[in-house]
Amino acid sequence: MHNYKHILLAVDFSEHGKQVSSKALDMAQRNQAKLSLVHVVENLPITDAAYGPIPFDVDLTQEWLDTSKERLAKLGAELGVPAEQQWLEMGSAKMEIVRVAEENAVDLIVVGSHGRHGLALLLGSTANGVLHHAKCDVLAVRLTDD
Repeated sequence: MHNYKHILLAVDFSEHGKQVSSKALDMAQRNQAKLSLVHVVENLPITDAAYGPIPFDVDLTQEWLDTSKERLAKLGAELGVPAEQQWLEMGSAKMEIVRVAEENAVDLIVVGSHGRHGLALLLGSTANGVLHHAKCDVLAVRLTDD
């Protein structure tokens, strides 16, 4: 088995998050690896066919970022991940996760995966995007509805 040195946990604050963080923490402990966290706030404009894209209000975006930062810090405290190993990014989740991994010499990215098919598969998932763009190993933790 490969010994990982730096594991990046991509968090989305979903109800399944504990499954993914438990797996990442376990992998970090088994490998005596550094664990880092990344959360990406998607920059998705609201669209109206009659008016074109309507960007989010700046205050709403800042509030979203502030809330995400608080949740990331709380999770970091629970997992023992220091603030300097926590990243809050804005943009395309798959691309930002891959960029943070490359810039910080990450050798394993841990993401949750619903394993959807059909329309969700055609639209692409974050886990699938990370898997196809990352230059390091990716562990997609299967999310279950227990």
